[in-house]
Amino acid sequence: MNYWLMKSEPNVYGIDDLRRDRETLWDGVRNYQARNFLRSMQSGDLALFYHSNATPPGVVGLMQITKTNQVDPTQFEPQSKYFDPKSTPAQPRWQTVTVAYVETLPQMVTLEQLRATFNPDDLWVVRQGNRLSVMPVPTAIAEKIIALGR
Repeated sequence: MNYWLMKSEPNVYGIDDLRRDRETLWDGVRNYQARNFLRSMQSGDLALFYHSNATPPGVVGLMQITKTNQVDPTQFEPQSKYFDPKSTPAQPRWQTVTVAYVETLPQMVTLEQLRATFNPDDLWVVRQGNRLSVMPVPTAIAEKIIALGR
C-alpha cells in the first residue's frame, strides 16, 4: 500500500463533501506529473486529503483509492474549465481515480505544522513553490501526519 497527498480547495470540494458523498471521481487534474502519480495509484492506497487555498491550508482527512485508471470525463466537456481539445475518447490524455471517504481528522495538520515537522525532501508539499495537486508521501511520514491529526 502507498500513501499520497491530494489537494482540493474546500470551497470547491472539501472533506465534508466527500464524507457526504462517500465516494467521488477525483477529476480536473491537469498537470502531467500529477496525472502520472494518479496513473500509478493502486486500489487500497490511502491519500491524505489536503485543503489548499484555505486559511489555514492543511491535511484534514484520509481517503482510500477504490478505482484506478479511470478516464477523466471533464476533458471531453467543452463547457468545463478542464476541457482538453487535444484529447479524444479513443486517446484520452487524462486519467484519474475514484476515492472513498475514510475519516476526518479531529485536528487539521496545518501547512505551518508540516513545515515545522518535515523537510522538503521528505514531504513535497512543504517545498517552496510546489504547486502539485497530487504527490506521493513516504509511509513513515504519512503515518506521522495521521498521528498528529488524531
